[in-house]
Amino acid sequence: MTFKGRTVLAFILIAMFAGSVLTLTILEPSLFLERKTGGAPVSANDSGLSMKDLNKIIATYNLIRHRSLSGADHDKLVNGAINGMLAAVGDPYTAYMDKEEARKFDENLNPTFQGIGAEVTMVNGRVTVVSPIKGSPAEKVGIHAHDVILSVNGEKLDGLTLNEAVSKIRGPKGTQVRLEILRAGAGEPVEIIVVRDDIPRETVYAEMLDGQIGKIEVQQFLENTAKRFAEELASLESQGMKGLIIDVRNDPGGILPVVVNMVEPFIPKGKPIVQIENREGKREPTLSKGEGKPYPVVVLINKGSASASEILASALREAAGGRVIGETSFGKGTVQVTFQQELGDGSNIRMTVYKWLTPDGNWIDKVGVTPDIAVEQPDYFKVAPLSRKTTLKSDMIGDDVKNLQIMLNGLGFPTDRTDGYFSEKTAAAVKSFQSRNGLPATGEVDVETANKLEEAIIAQIRDPKNDRQLEAAINYLKGIVQ
Repeated sequence: MTFKGRTVLAFILIAMFAGSVLTLTILEPSLFLERKTGGAPVSANDSGLSMKDLNKIIATYNLIRHRSLSGADHDKLVNGAINGMLAAVGDPYTAYMDKEEARKFDENLNPTFQGIGAEVTMVNGRVTVVSPIKGSPAEKVGIHAHDVILSVNGEKLDGLTLNEAVSKIRGPKGTQVRLEILRAGAGEPVEIIVVRDDIPRETVYAEMLDGQIGKIEVQQFLENTAKRFAEELASLESQGMKGLIIDVRNDPGGILPVVVNMVEPFIPKGKPIVQIENREGKREPTLSKGEGKPYPVVVLINKGSASASEILASALREAAGGRVIGETSFGKGTVQVTFQQELGDGSNIRMTVYKWLTPDGNWIDKVGVTPDIAVEQPDYFKVAPLSRKTTLKSDMIGDDVKNLQIMLNGLGFPTDRTDGYFSEKTAAAVKSFQSRNGLPATGEVDVETANKLEEAIIAQIRDPKNDRQLEAAINYLKGIVQ
């Protein structure tokens, strides 16, 4: 299963790439700077650990195994020791993954996954199909948008998170999965058997906007992203594109060589795309072999743009004369290398090994990329979902009420305040919204009203005409293209 499109509301989609969020990965370290060990395991004699150190570690292990009241099994102790050492580094991006975690991380970087091929979300606590992917097994067996998946192989999905449900629906290519589906308007659920297959994970979406302005949205930098980006770019160019918007808002990063390949055609030969710096301060620039482009380029960023997204924005601005529009980005200026061969059992260590610097030598870590044109989105773009813990009513105070007021104002039902106090004007706005949407006009926000509010605000966010950052990028390009 996969998701497409973009939104900033947590209640629309659950991120499927948790293992690689805010990650800039080098799958093959030799592409940049040579490792001193050459990939070979380091022996105890070379490690810097004395026999006294090793004996101390062994003694601690034995005390826990044989004397501790609670005890712990072997694997848990070994993994705990590794995690403890990595935690002592004090780097949030350095981490240990056991064999299963490493497998899932690798899957998240692959351009395909195995499953039924349906985009899903959670609606009122139920796993609901957004749409089947074209040509997927889900489409072929007749799964429709808005179908609710009640169970998988006889196991109910009630109470599971979206990620937990998706993990049950996914499975190896060629295997069957039995889904209990409830279709809107149908009285009884039906059972559908789907044969899983390889499903391409799309990370690139392109369209031609008015005025021959091309737009390419990049959701993450996976192994196939550069190829897909090149294909979509060529298609837009063949249509007479006069200016390009690259949208990397809420893109958490991915694989370093991928973003380098994507950026290179825009940067004239000999100019640096990015610089990598090791712990000794040695820098190695990656020089472009490209030719540049004859049209202007704008990059859209926000606070969720991190890592490879920031490399793209910095390279296009500093080495290709592009412009950056939106909000200051996340600020992650480090590179992780995944060490798996050294551990020998399928587990791995993802360790921060390098800094990356912009073409001009700037380090944006914890600072972010500052846009050339700063544009904030409307408040309702960042509103939190309502908790639904209780019915919201007059004289209540709290964050739920504040978020309610932001939603109402965004939808054109004005309140007199947005400080979280449920005023009379807030109640009147709720009544107006309820009347407009065929709900009992109580002026109180129960679960049904909360659901309708969130559906309406999602539609508002998805409407491009409300995207101030995109509008600013279009207006900027229209002002300079002929």
